[in-house]
Amino acid sequence: MRRKSLGINALLNSLQSLLNLVFPLITFPYISRTLSVDGIGKYNFASSIVSYFLLIATLGISTYAVREGAKLRSNRKEFSKFASNVFTLNLMSMLFSYLLLFITMLVVSSLHKYDLAILIFSIQIFFTTIGTEWVYIIFEEYGYITSRNIVFKIFSIIMLFIFVKEPNDYLNYVMITVFASTGSYILNFFHTKKFCDLKINFSFNWKEYLIPILTIFASTIAVKVYASSDTTILGFLKGDYAVGIYSVATKIYTMVGALWSAIVSVTIPRLAMLMGTNRMREYYNTLKRLTNTSITLIMPVLLGVVMLSKEVIVIIAGKNYLRAVTSLRILSFALIFSTLSGIFVNCVLIPAKREKYSMIDSFVAAFINIGLNFILIPLFSENGAAITTVIAEIIAAFLNFYFGRDIIIKTFRRNSDGMLRELSSVIIGSILVVVVCLCGKLLISSTLLRIIFDVVIALVIYGAVLIFFKNSVAVMFMNSIKESQDN
Repeated sequence: MRRKSLGINALLNSLQSLLNLVFPLITFPYISRTLSVDGIGKYNFASSIVSYFLLIATLGISTYAVREGAKLRSNRKEFSKFASNVFTLNLMSMLFSYLLLFITMLVVSSLHKYDLAILIFSIQIFFTTIGTEWVYIIFEEYGYITSRNIVFKIFSIIMLFIFVKEPNDYLNYVMITVFASTGSYILNFFHTKKFCDLKINFSFNWKEYLIPILTIFASTIAVKVYASSDTTILGFLKGDYAVGIYSVATKIYTMVGALWSAIVSVTIPRLAMLMGTNRMREYYNTLKRLTNTSITLIMPVLLGVVMLSKEVIVIIAGKNYLRAVTSLRILSFALIFSTLSGIFVNCVLIPAKREKYSMIDSFVAAFINIGLNFILIPLFSENGAAITTVIAEIIAAFLNFYFGRDIIIKTFRRNSDGMLRELSSVIIGSILVVVVCLCGKLLISSTLLRIIFDVVIALVIYGAVLIFFKNSVAVMFMNSIKESQDN
């Protein structure tokens, strides 16, 4: 297959993530004011319940499929056989997931008032399964994924303003959310014939697939537990209002984190292919560029969110949600650790077939997270939930580094002369970002103008510092601009 540019893929996937960021920025201010805090709380609680069963349906299939399928993508016959086997497994896990969901809804009486919302959200399980998004990730079809999502997001925004007009319309919001996130998966299913011949096939060695898939799944579910248990436990212990407040902080935190996930995710199939075909020099160089880029970009954003958390919440959700400022500031510090942990897992441990270590790390972090939730949430409500998330991300990042340390250390020992200069540029630039935000608070009274001033000036100054220190990310960016001008 034609080799695609990682830079173009990262740009396209970042555009998609930016679209996912803009969509809530457009809709959430309207929704938070229309549905009220309790309505938002019901919406998020129902969503968190279904997310567990969606996780069961997906298992570790996507991660496994990308790792193994990336090595077969140049052979249509072999890839079609592999994809059919994976798809069949996914259908079975989907049916099992629905069975567990219906049993849970019958047994747990406290969920009955959320029945309809949960059932609507559960439609995601079916469409995510038939969507076979992993096929498009394997073939790095980010242009198709991005353009498809733009169309469905635009339709969803139009529907939102038409059908959500009062607090009782939160179920309409649930339906529109499901349409926005999964409607395009129907197109995916029929479009897969471009890459493979997808069939239902039960005649294969299930054990060969199930052992690594279930190992990855165990790791994924542990991550999901410490990512979602905060909202679930908060809902049970403190009620819908606390969930509504916390959801604003987590919404912003998730939106920011999604931009860095976009950069990381486009590199995963390439790294899996490089390691799978034993092209280790290319693997080390790609992994180092990815890590440097992630750290360089995320530090100013982390500090920017901390400094502008009050202003951002007022713009996005309104003054009724100002209680979420502290939670957002706490959660912001999890960004750097979650980014590094994601790199260590998806770009080191999974390609190296060390998923069992990732599973161990995730369970340790999840166990600590849940235990701390029951201690800190009664004491500090939503702020306690935020603290447990940060602690869990720190533990996960440390453990994932430990089990991939031979590969990670070898990656950064290669051409390590400029590491001090790189680190210095990030630290100095980040300090100046804080100074700019402090100046903005002193000089500008308008919330919106202050955000614009801080972002623009901080971006210019941070970029200038990177260029002055010849940071590799800045140099790579400048070279890309020169090449595009020459062409």
